[in-house]
Parts: sequence; C-alpha cells; structure tokens
Amino acid sequence: MDVIKSQQISARPIDKVVVHPLVLLSIVDHYNRVARDTKKRVVGVLLGTSFKGTVDVTNSYAVPFEEEDKDTNIWFLDHNYHESMFSMFRRINAKEHVIGWYSSGPKLRENDLNIHALFHDYVPTPVLVIIDVQPKELGIPTKAYYAVEEVKENATQKSQKVFVHVPSEIAAHEVEEIGVEHLLRDVKDTTISTLATEVSGKLTALKGLDARLKEIRSYLDLVIEGKLPLNHEILYHLQDVFNLLPNLNVSELIKSFAVKTNDMMLVIYLSSLIRSVIALHNLINNKMLNKEHEKAEDAKPVAVSTAAGS
Repeated sequence: MDVIKSQQISARPIDKVVVHPLVLLSIVDHYNRVARDTKKRVVGVLLGTSFKGTVDVTNSYAVPFEEEDKDTNIWFLDHNYHESMFSMFRRINAKEHVIGWYSSGPKLRENDLNIHALFHDYVPTPVLVIIDVQPKELGIPTKAYYAVEEVKENATQKSQKVFVHVPSEIAAHEVEEIGVEHLLRDVKDTTISTLATEVSGKLTALKGLDARLKEIRSYLDLVIEGKLPLNHEILYHLQDVFNLLPNLNVSELIKSFAVKTNDMMLVIYLSSLIRSVIALHNLINNKMLNKEHEKAEDAKPVAVSTAAGS
C-alpha cells in the first residue's frame, strides 16, 4: 500500500483543535446519506494543518466503514478508497495534510484506538474528532482527542495507548462565514421575521449560558463536598471569568443600566400604544362598514314594497 506521509506536521502535543464549518456540514451530510435513522456511525478522514500545537481542520472526506455490532474487534475501513481520495485532494490543495479522522460517535468506542493507529502512518500525532450530528444539548457538537502512551507504575505491565481530551472550537475564515451565511439564508423559514430570528438566537445563547453556569455550580458543589479532587487550573480559569465580570456596585454603571433599560421600555411602551391605537382604529372601521352594510340591507325591502304599491 502506497502511504503518503506528512512529514511537515510536527509531533508536539496538541493544545487545541479548530474545526471549520465546511467540515461540520460535510460530516452531517455523510451521516444523513449513510446512517440516518440507524445505530451505525460514519467515519472519515480529516484534512488540515498543524502549527504550534493548534490543529486547524479545514476539510474532510468520507470513507467506507463497517463494524460488527456484537464484536467491536471486527471492522473494515477501505484503505484503497482513502488513498485515492487523499491523492486527489493533494492535487487540489497540497497544503492540506491528513491530520486525523472523525466519527459520528456520539461517544468513544472500544475499537477507536485500533482505527486511530492506522493514521500514525500519515501524521505523528493524529487527532480524533467526534461530531455529535444529533445534539441534545446546547453547545459545541465536537469533542477532540489524541492518543498518548500510558506508562504503568508496575514495570511488569505493558504500557498502552489511551485517549486524552483536547479543547476544540468552531472557527471560520471570512470566505467561509459568507458562504455559511448564504446557506443559512437559503434554508431558513421565510415566514419568520428577522426580529423573531434575532430573539430566538438570543434565547438560545441565554439557554447555553444557563447550562454552563449550572455545570460550573454543580462542579464546585462536588468539590466542596469532597466528591471531586481540587483542580487549581480549573479554579484559575473560573477566577479569570469572574474577574472579567463588571462591578455592578459602581453608581455610574447602575445609572447607565437604568437609562438604557428605561429607553428600551419606552420603545416597548410606545409600540404597545401604537398597536392598541391601530387595533382600535381597525375596530371602528369594521363597525362603520358593518353599519353601512346593515343600512343597505334594510333599504332593499323598502324599495321593493314601494314599487309594488305603485
């Protein structure tokens, strides 16, 4: 098998994985075409670059994959298809290298380490990105991992590979943002107004913030109760978050918040008044039209009887 190795990618530890929107769209399309409404998962190859511990996932392609439900050690990944696709992608963009693989998961499986070992021929430190194509919670639908050698304390035991979680985020170049914006503009419901879309977006963001705050609170409660060990790195990050919060005890800030709130309430109050006046105006117009129709209906029998008398 002709293996094309990517020597330009370093083997240093991975600090962060950045996933681009095109990759998410491709993986969702792959899942809907192959494994929708089933318990199967889809697998593919991730392409991109790696620089100073940051892995940039810019492209991907699907690979035929099958696995036995009862025996996880039985699985098949089409290497020939992968080699052909990678060769064609290199002709289009030689800067993109194989940096790992993706799975629709939605969680890690027992045979993932065996699949992961295949990609060491292409990159020293491959990454596994699990994409939750049907997320049930708000947040980023990606989870990234890379494998490290776990050394046993007992010298008689052999070391083994284990997955280590690495932070992941969604980012896009300006061209990608424009493309995604046009795509969402085409698929959105035209009956929903822009204001309703913005309000739903704000509501979704607030729900996500509420979920994260609850998660932080539950973690701190478990630490206080002694059920989880104290992690100073997490506490440092939480302290940074709290330090960035505004001081609400400053009189100028309180005054500015009050003025802003009053301005917004004034607009809402005026809008309610205008809506009420318009509704009352329409009601009066309807009553006037109904009264004219009633007069016209009452005038018809009178005209008929007058004509009969003459």
